[in-house]
Amino acid sequence: MLQEMGTHKRRKLNKSRGADFIMTITTVLPVWRAIQERFHKTVKALPEQDLSLKLEAYSIGYMLRHNAEVEYMFADWFFGRSMPEGLEITTSRGAAGSKATYHNLQELIELLESSNDHLIKAMTELPEEKWHQTVECPIGASTPLEAVGRLMYHTGIHAGQISLIQKIAPKVETAT
Repeated sequence: MLQEMGTHKRRKLNKSRGADFIMTITTVLPVWRAIQERFHKTVKALPEQDLSLKLEAYSIGYMLRHNAEVEYMFADWFFGRSMPEGLEITTSRGAAGSKATYHNLQELIELLESSNDHLIKAMTELPEEKWHQTVECPIGASTPLEAVGRLMYHTGIHAGQISLIQKIAPKVETAT
């Protein structure tokens, strides 16, 4: 129902309810934070040796790096917040044929925290009227609101893949 209303009508509805806040960010941000807190908690609990576990070409470390990079890309594409200078996107073409490895859990945790902070800042700076405007980008057209939904789904998919890999991937024995 709300999506069918124009931005002006949504604002009028919010004011008639006594709300002096921006509706989209106050609705989206708590859900985003809940998903990210759960994902980050899972990542922090990973044994570092599990980062190299993989099925086919995708390791857990690779997926974590990829997740952070996608958050940076979406902040740029949909919210207009440029990626940090010096950030190298290494996972956007897929793991097949990639020789990149990601074995440092602390570095991945810091990258995920940084990408999350970057995206949250981008979301909070986006004017309300732009949340529902279609943006053309390399992965197709979406509104920023739809893009956040896609990111939530993306994070959930990779969280499930990580869990599956931990359960069924052959463990790598380390020499002692």
